[in-house]
Amino acid sequence: MSDPLSQVFAALADPTRRDLVARLTDGDATVGQLAAPYRVSVQAISKHLKVLEQAGLVSRSADGHRSPVHVEAEVFDLMTKWIERYRQQAEARYQRLDAVLAELDDEEAGRRPAREETA
Repeated sequence: MSDPLSQVFAALADPTRRDLVARLTDGDATVGQLAAPYRVSVQAISKHLKVLEQAGLVSRSADGHRSPVHVEAEVFDLMTKWIERYRQQAEARYQRLDAVLAELDDEEAGRRPAREETA
């Protein structure tokens, strides 16, 4: 999977990895600190971090277990731009649909017979 955006979304497909990223947005943490709330080994968390690192979402120095893990915020810009492009396209489609429905409603209103009031 060489496409960076695909790697990011694949890495974030796992709820544990999403949680790790969310926790790192509050500040850097060591692998041990990140592993503490989970009922898994430090090695398991380290494997999750490796996937996040390969996707460019986090970075850590060569001595990964003792050095803080850092979230790479620039990657979120890539995701945000991709999502925003398709959100804008969807919004434009909905606006066109609203216009068509309003036009149909106006035409329908023009064909309805006027209601007579009864006293």
